[in-house]
Parts: sequence; structure tokens; C-alpha cells
Amino acid sequence: MSSTLGASLIHDANFIYGLYIVAFALFIYGLSGLTGPKTAVRGNRIAAVGMVIAVVTTLLIPALDPDGEAIPGFGIGGLDWAVIAGAVIVGAPLGWASAKKVKMTAMPQMVALFNGVGGGTVALIAWIEFRRRTYIEGDLEVAIPSLFALIVGSVSFWGSNVAFAKLQELVDGKPRGLPGQQYFNLILLLGALGISAFIAVKTSQGDQPSELFVIGLLLITGVLGLMLVFPIGGADMPVVISLLNAFTGLSAAAMGVALDNTALIVAGMIVGASGTILTNQMAVAMNRTIPAIIAGGFGGGDTGGGSGAPGVEGVMRATSSSDAAIQMAYANQVVIVPGYGLAVAQAQHTVRELAKELEKRGVEVKYAIHPVAGRMPGHMNVLLAEADVPYDQLKEMEEINGDFARTDVSLVIGANDVTNPAANDDPGSPIYGMPILNVNESKSTIVLKRGRGSGYAGIENPLFFDPKTSMLFGDAKSSVADIVKELQEL
Repeated sequence: MSSTLGASLIHDANFIYGLYIVAFALFIYGLSGLTGPKTAVRGNRIAAVGMVIAVVTTLLIPALDPDGEAIPGFGIGGLDWAVIAGAVIVGAPLGWASAKKVKMTAMPQMVALFNGVGGGTVALIAWIEFRRRTYIEGDLEVAIPSLFALIVGSVSFWGSNVAFAKLQELVDGKPRGLPGQQYFNLILLLGALGISAFIAVKTSQGDQPSELFVIGLLLITGVLGLMLVFPIGGADMPVVISLLNAFTGLSAAAMGVALDNTALIVAGMIVGASGTILTNQMAVAMNRTIPAIIAGGFGGGDTGGGSGAPGVEGVMRATSSSDAAIQMAYANQVVIVPGYGLAVAQAQHTVRELAKELEKRGVEVKYAIHPVAGRMPGHMNVLLAEADVPYDQLKEMEEINGDFARTDVSLVIGANDVTNPAANDDPGSPIYGMPILNVNESKSTIVLKRGRGSGYAGIENPLFFDPKTSMLFGDAKSSVADIVKELQEL
């Protein structure tokens, strides 16, 4: 009797929706914890618990036979429990190992890869569900959201793979496109919409369109995903990753509508909404519109420039670790400007040591954080939090820009493009109008750089040729360690 009541309760719709509400509350509460480094780990764990509840709850929904009776031994959608268990046994260790081994410098491409897997999964589910329910039952309410999920998920999958390849430097990070690229993309998009409309009309008429149309739709959207991201330069990759993440969320939400699955709808909308807001914020931070970025951004890759580069007057003046140590030891305020060079060298802990040495001498130390420094949103915040840098020392661009004129020394660590004064002074520059950190207003600047080349956007930085700027060439971690040693010997 009790087992019958238990089974009845588990499959009760109100009980299932109640569990979903608990899961969604944990999603939102966990997401709120991601707003600061101190609460991020806890927030991530809370959201993970919510996802476990959502997945288990979904599997409690029984598969029904044509008479509406539950099929014993089968989970949601009629899948054998052994298949579900097998997928978890294979997928969970792969995901855990990947996340455990990835370095912080490779986190942007890992995010792009995971995002792509999500979009590709949604596209495959949409295809399977379309075949299972639309062809057999002629269900237009399933067909329309499934087609939307298939298109957006496929674009997200292939676009994310290109973003991964660019960030991993498997392909050139510079914009690569065809003549008339945007017209080609428009034709692909119209073609995808046309095929989708044809399938929907056929479905509404009770016909079963050939599956070749769906396969063709997958191929067209795959090419569209590739062609959307290839012409976008490496410097725009943080925005692209965020945009593709929003795409994946929207496709998941649409698939939730098709499956009548509350978990997918809510989780997908959270991801889609947060990704859209973040994309807009980063585009504003770069003074670029999202359509302009999709149309093809400024490039990537090191151009190997140097003294005497076209359009830049002056020479780069090299300095030594001892001179840099003396400059900072007698400063009142030092602002550290981290960029991708800090991530590549894994220099965050050494930078923290430098800050402690300066603070012992009464020097005030602050960190200037540009919204798109690094190669993904919050990249620098995460790295510095890992080194236990006090959160109140991290200053956002709007807060710190007014301080540079009162700063004795700004220490720039691989932050090329976000400190480029051409964004303010040169109307002909591709980054003109982009808000930057006004490092050039400091009394003196020390730039830590591996070589004399330009930044990831492929644009020369006049700051490096400024008479107030000194260049300390070499690996950032080694350079900072040398400065710390010199400070300790003063």
C-alpha cells in the first residue's frame, strides 16, 4: 500500500512541479552568488544542486503508452533507464576531468566548447523529437519550437567551435571572410527560414515532409554558424562567446516548449537572458554594436610591430627590473592593469606578492579592471581572486579612470588594446570611441610585455612609444618576480 502511494506521489504532477520550483529557486539563488568572487564557489554549488534536482525530477516523469498508461522501466521520452545511466556514466567523468585539468588561460575556449556542446545537443534533440512527434503525429505545436531550436542550436554549435579554434590558436584569430560575406550569410539565413516555413506548412496540412529537408536545414545552419564567426576578429571573441551562450539558452528554452518541459524552459531563459544582458554590456564597453561585431570585427593575432611602426612616432624605451622596483618603491600610488599577458604567464600570485611588498612601504595599490580585459568576461577578476587579492582593491574602469592623473606608476601587464589611447585620439583607428583605461594620464607607466608586437586586435598601441612609458620585456611572471626580489633588497 505504501509503495503504491509512494509511486503515486512521485508521478503526481503537483509534486513534480513543486520539485521544479525548488530547482529554479536554487538556480536563481546560486546565480546571485556569482556576482562576487567570495560567494562564487558557493553559488556554483547551489546552482549545481538545483540542476541535479531538475534532472532527477524530469526523469520521474513517466513515458506513456498510447492509452496514457505509464510504461514501466522507462524514463522521460520512452528512453530505457540503462541508456540514461550509460550516458551519465560516460559523460560525467569526461566533464569532470576536462574541468579539473583546464588551465585558467584556456578557460575561454573551454567555455566556448562547452557552450557549443550544449547548442549541438539541443539541435540533435530537436531533430529527434521532430522525427518522433511531428512526422508521426503531425504536431505543429512541436514543429515550430523544434525548428527554432534546431536552427539556433546548430548555429551556436558550429559558431562556438570556430570560437574555440580561434582562441586555442588552431586557426588564425584574424577576421577571415569571403567577398560579399554578409550577403552570403543573409542568403543562408533566408534559406533556413524558407525551409522551416515549408516544413511547418506541410505539417499543418497533415503531410509528412521528407526528412531530407530537415537534414538540409542542419547543413545550412551549420555553414551559417561557421560563416558568422570566421569573419569576426579575435578581439571580439569575448562578446561572441557571450552571444553564442545566449543562443544556446534560447534554443534550450524553445526545446523546452516543444517537450512541454518546465526545467528546460526556465533554465534556457535564464541562460538566454543573462547571456543577452552580458553581451550588450560588453558591446557597450567596447563602444561597438552587436550587429557591427557580427558583421565582422577588427582582427587578432600579433603583427610583430615595433619601433617605427606606421602611424606611431617615437621608440620603445626598455627598462630593467631594478629601475622598475625603484620607481614603484618611492611611489604614493601604484595601479596594476592586468590583461591576457598576466593569464598566459600565470603571474597573479607573483603580482600579489609585489603588491604586498609595496604595501609594506606605504604604497597604495589598486587594480584597474577593464570589462573586456582577457578573453572572456570576468577573466581578470577570477585570476586575481585566485591569488586572494582583496576585492575592494579591484576597481572597474569607470571608478579608476579618474585616479590615473594622481597615479605615480601604472604597471600594465599584457593589457594592450584596453589601454590604447588611439581609442580616444585617433578617429581613423578601428577602436576609436572604445572606452579604455586612461593609463596614459599616469605620471609614469611600466609595461610588461613578451615582445614588441601589437595586441590581440592587431593594432599598434601609441602608449608604448610615449616618453613617460618604459617597457620591461620578458615573461610577466619572471619579470614581476625580479621586481619583487629587487624591492626586497632595497
